[in-house]
Amino acid sequence: MKKYSKLIAAAFFAVVFVGTFVFLYLKSQPEPVTYAEVKPVVGDISLTTIVTGKIEPRNEVNIKPQISGIITDIYKEAGAFVKEGEVIAKVKVIPDMNSLSSAESRVRLAQINLNQAMTNFRRVKDLHEKKLVSDEEYEKLQQAMLQAREEKDAAEDALQVVRDGVSKSNANASSTLVRSTISGVILDIPVKVGNSVILSNTFNDGTTIATVANMSDLIFRGNIDETEVGRLTEGMDMKITIGALQNLKFDASLEYISPKATVVNGANQFEIKAAVSVNGTDKIRSGYSANAEIVLDRVEKVLTLPESVISFEGDSVFVYVVNAADEYGYERRSVTTGLSDGVNIEIKSGLKPDEMVRGAQTAGEDM
Repeated sequence: MKKYSKLIAAAFFAVVFVGTFVFLYLKSQPEPVTYAEVKPVVGDISLTTIVTGKIEPRNEVNIKPQISGIITDIYKEAGAFVKEGEVIAKVKVIPDMNSLSSAESRVRLAQINLNQAMTNFRRVKDLHEKKLVSDEEYEKLQQAMLQAREEKDAAEDALQVVRDGVSKSNANASSTLVRSTISGVILDIPVKVGNSVILSNTFNDGTTIATVANMSDLIFRGNIDETEVGRLTEGMDMKITIGALQNLKFDASLEYISPKATVVNGANQFEIKAAVSVNGTDKIRSGYSANAEIVLDRVEKVLTLPESVISFEGDSVFVYVVNAADEYGYERRSVTTGLSDGVNIEIKSGLKPDEMVRGAQTAGEDM
């Protein structure tokens, strides 16, 4: 009985061993290799590039005072719309003592000259009434008196301008009032009431009271790499995307390509500008970051294949065309390619629209 038990146990272990060996052998055998098959399609291919940049107004003007002094009033806030000539702020003049002294001296001298001219005129007037002085002499002294009076008025106006920044004769055009030189939106008012300001001159740019821009005339400004700038031409259409406006897109037209490169992060970049088409309902702010999509090249209604099924060997391009007569089921064929968008590629020759092409491997190991 024990002898039979040993034989049964030995047979059991033998079966388990052989079964395990067969199982491992079968598992070690490679699975049949299969491929997806792709049919070329007729479609359009566009080669595009994305340029990063920002939106800014074409005309942005810094408003500066006509005189030096202290800001006493600011009538507008950033974001407000102003018309050309509208008052933004008021400046109180701090007169220069040398100029003030010179203006006061001019008034005194003009008064002396006027007094003398009036005295001379009164004398000749009495003589003229008695027919003792000619009309010519009378008119000459009358003109001298009028000129002296005009000089006195001019000297007083000059004194008022030096002292107060405004005179009675030019109150409407007072240099103490800072006016906008264009119609547009106030982007910034960098001064406060009480700040000292100076006028622009040869040695100083002057203090900026406000920055005003026409926000209905906007441009996109960005930089493009030297490898792509050669494909650009003025007038090309662009699509502008502003992320801050929930990915709204705007049409734009390329209007400027810099003739000179600048180095940005070690690469040569060329500045471009494009006119952006906006309407009154688009609340675009100056300085928004934006992306411009530019179509560098485009072909329409051409035979296309996914670029992943193309084999490149040096300057040659191949595809594997389904061929049942071939030993492996595929025929290696040279084709001529054209434009690629990085996903699909144009097939110019070497392939017919009804032929199938070997695609990606779906099972087994790479051959």
